[in-house]
Amino acid sequence: MTSSHPGMGAIAYDEGFTFRVWAPHADAVRVVGDFNGWDERAHLLEAEGNGNWSTDVEGAEHGQEYQFVITNGDHSFYRIDPRAYATTNSVGNGILYDHRRFDWEHEEFLTPAQHQLVIYETHIGSFMVSQDGGPGDLHDLVGRLDYLVGLGVNAIELMPLMEFAGDYSWGYNPAHIFAVEHTYGGPDALKTFVREAHKHGIAVLVDVVYNHFGPSDLSLWQFDGWSEEGKGGIYFYNDWRSHTPWGDTRPDFGRQEVRDFILDNARMWLDHYHVDGLRLDMTPYMRHVDGFTGDIPEGWAMMRSIGQMVRSDYPGHLVIAEDLHNDAAVTSTTDGGAAMHAQWDNQFVHPVREALIHPSDEHRSIPDVAKAVLHAYHNAFDRVIYIESHDEVANGKARVTSEVRGDNPSGWDAQKRATLGAALVLTAPGMPMLFQGQEFLEDEWFRDTVPLDWERAWAFRDITQMFRDLIRMRRNLDGETPGLSGPRTALVTLDDDANVIAFMRSTDDDQHVLVALNMDAHAVQRRVELPDGHWRVVFNSDARRYSQLFGDHATPDLVVEDGVSVLDLGPYSAVVYVPA
Repeated sequence: MTSSHPGMGAIAYDEGFTFRVWAPHADAVRVVGDFNGWDERAHLLEAEGNGNWSTDVEGAEHGQEYQFVITNGDHSFYRIDPRAYATTNSVGNGILYDHRRFDWEHEEFLTPAQHQLVIYETHIGSFMVSQDGGPGDLHDLVGRLDYLVGLGVNAIELMPLMEFAGDYSWGYNPAHIFAVEHTYGGPDALKTFVREAHKHGIAVLVDVVYNHFGPSDLSLWQFDGWSEEGKGGIYFYNDWRSHTPWGDTRPDFGRQEVRDFILDNARMWLDHYHVDGLRLDMTPYMRHVDGFTGDIPEGWAMMRSIGQMVRSDYPGHLVIAEDLHNDAAVTSTTDGGAAMHAQWDNQFVHPVREALIHPSDEHRSIPDVAKAVLHAYHNAFDRVIYIESHDEVANGKARVTSEVRGDNPSGWDAQKRATLGAALVLTAPGMPMLFQGQEFLEDEWFRDTVPLDWERAWAFRDITQMFRDLIRMRRNLDGETPGLSGPRTALVTLDDDANVIAFMRSTDDDQHVLVALNMDAHAVQRRVELPDGHWRVVFNSDARRYSQLFGDHATPDLVVEDGVSVLDLGPYSAVVYVPA
């Protein structure tokens, strides 16, 4: 008989598990596993009349392995449950998992508001080496939470941790989107990490991949035996819309069952794992075949459904798009916008990186930097700004220090320009994001098989202190710099010849912070117009306490009389002033 327990996949109830699966072209469906000795005759699912099949299995227990057996005509094949919460591996068995068993220990956590967030992006497998010498896991990451608290970040973004092929991966090849990667520790490890992160005051954002699945180890592929033109079957487009850079693996956003599959997955992270937000990978490939052309309106509608669902059902939580198309509609809630809370901003990262890494001071474009600082979609905090991310430091690109001086990435000019970029990220409007190891000038390009060099964390501990100081100011932890989390930004001066830019960050009640940057290898003095008064230096990136290679340029406070004063800035330096 069909089950009365609602839900899809393997649903725990007091006496066992309900199994429900969507297989509209199947002639029969069975479930086999440890609970019935893998006997294909033991538990036949009954058709519910809508493409779904279900049955209850009393005595099925948490932790037991299972699979579905699908029959289509003369063919039968084993399939991992598309909604399995855990698997033995990407080509193994599903594992029954009861979410009710985990002890959240009366967890209470309030996700910081967008204007308060400082994000740290990390890849679980390479953040550190596990005790057995393999890829790091979520338990290892728990051990570094005190470090992240000390750094001052209040949000960690985890690169994809959905079950993927093999033991090493960036994670953008999801084989089973409901399962937590077994090498990272599985569902309990993620829950433990989120619980402990929240105890440390750190929000958790999870990177999800909905623009394609796989492409390898895909039990979803031709799941119930049906397909057209040899393509992917019920979960995928079976025409020209299927094509992605990762094979013919784009989900069919036009099918209600596939939309529900994706929306339920988004809800799962927020409900069952208590994460604070989602970051949607490469959303242009949800709505365009090649990321630019070949319009797929259902993909945009899918984005909007996720954005609206998070906004309405999970207030205070976030959904962020990696869109990189400078499209304000991505973060719009009106006129058919995608309703994302924020998007990664290519209008910041590309011009700022170019200005930092260009070998010639004469060719740094300070107007381009100014545009990057002032760029906005709808408000000051609906963009994520950064100079390093997993994409920006891999695939032929490197860390800023190595881009500046590949032959000496620890030298003066590399240190100066990398920290100048960090200062810009942490003072400009937007949600600032750092990539793992950036705070101790990691100079290796990102690879999932190469762990961070934690010896550098000690060698460059003074640089790390600079990051701590910048983050404290960005979060106004000392009560002196509320303007850095304020909604208003105004350009104070732009001197392309001298490579100087200064801008004012302000709250709505006129609490101001002045940020001045010299993007030249020589110290400069430049006239600036400001309201009369006294501006006190609270941060100078040229201070020798941050590096013995720095010059400790004696930047004085500003005394403005008759609306005029003079900025005195060290080489490749950022200075932050507050009203005295």
